[in-house]
Amino acid sequence: MALALTLSTDLAGAFARRDIHYGWVVVAVTFLTMLVTAGAVGAPGVLILPLQQEFGWDTATISSALAIRLVLFGLMGPFAAALMNRYGPRRIVLIALSLIAGGLIASLGMTQVWQLILLWGVIVGIGTGLTALVLGATVATRWFSHRRGLVVGLLTASSATGQLVVLPILAALTEQFGWRAALLLICGLLLVAGLGVLALMRDRPEDLGLLPYGETVPLAASATVPAPGLGASAAPSAGGAIAALREAGRTRVFWVLFATFFICGASTNGLIQTHFIPLCADYGIGPVQGASVLAAMGIFDFVGTVASGWLSDRYDNRWLLFWYYGLRGLSLMFLPFSDFSFVGLSLFAAFYGLDWIATVPPTVRLTTARFGRERANLVFGWVFAGHQLGAATIAYGAGLSRTALSSYLPAFFAAGALCLIAAALILTLGDPARRTGGIPNAVPAH
Repeated sequence: MALALTLSTDLAGAFARRDIHYGWVVVAVTFLTMLVTAGAVGAPGVLILPLQQEFGWDTATISSALAIRLVLFGLMGPFAAALMNRYGPRRIVLIALSLIAGGLIASLGMTQVWQLILLWGVIVGIGTGLTALVLGATVATRWFSHRRGLVVGLLTASSATGQLVVLPILAALTEQFGWRAALLLICGLLLVAGLGVLALMRDRPEDLGLLPYGETVPLAASATVPAPGLGASAAPSAGGAIAALREAGRTRVFWVLFATFFICGASTNGLIQTHFIPLCADYGIGPVQGASVLAAMGIFDFVGTVASGWLSDRYDNRWLLFWYYGLRGLSLMFLPFSDFSFVGLSLFAAFYGLDWIATVPPTVRLTTARFGRERANLVFGWVFAGHQLGAATIAYGAGLSRTALSSYLPAFFAAGALCLIAAALILTLGDPARRTGGIPNAVPAH
């Protein structure tokens, strides 16, 4: 610990002499961590077919375990935020990486469905939930006052991109050496991320005698003032997560963000990430080719989400979300008519990929503006729980549709329609320039 702190202090001094804030080092380590853990979240999408072939489990059975993983991935968010507030992100991230690696290693020998549910559903779900998007929100709000939207965009992009870009590698390994080889690769990447966190991550800029990027005076006095609508009972403790839900739940803003993020999860992680490769198989497209389309989405997503972070610093976040949800809904409705040709899938990958998870930076900005810097991660944790409840609902629902109706298409049409509803719902927040009945657009752009 002392050695790592000395290394961080020396690096912070060296970067400061070059006018580079150490917060960017923390962002880089967090980026790697979220990229790798997101790969662990996305891996089961590649492994559904191999598990069916080896164990004879049907799609609905496997989807039930994956739905549990997605639920826990989301429900852990607010508690992860509370634990990070109390014990620091660094310690919680190291625990999370150990849990994920332990669950994956233990699953190498599984033979029963209950083992799949316990290891991939419960243990991996809890571990990945501790490093979900609340980690990015925590790092962004603690280390940055200026460029916060851009940082949220970068870290969100790492999470979504990690779920997609590693899939072709995992699919190729699975095809050549079996699904266990793919899991071993993920475990190796988790080890690399853990070493980076251990050596370079610090909990707060104050640990190194720094101010958040863009600040010139200490924030200690203002940071402890309760945000409007969220009182002092939302203290940084495990109980604070429940208190945050109780108090935020009294506001209409929270429920609008929760509902729209429920739809966001249903139309991304739960549907495309989990079932796109098996859907492609129904149309004669192999796992590697299907995973390659997802990887292309991941590349476009990186561009789209970083751009969304930049836009969220400058424009009305409500209207950004309106366009994101509306265009995503149209793209999902287009997919069944693409004939799954090369041109059709390429158009879908580009269009949908740009919008994969671009919704996160504006949603984080709206949450921070309404509930304050210190409690934004707690409240966003509950909003993100809605995201994963939506993902779990459609992950199981799409699997059930495939088993009962021999088709995934009803789930895709339903997800597209929900996105159009979300586009309309977000505008009910009202004019963000007015404090009555609405919320401010975001914290002041810099």
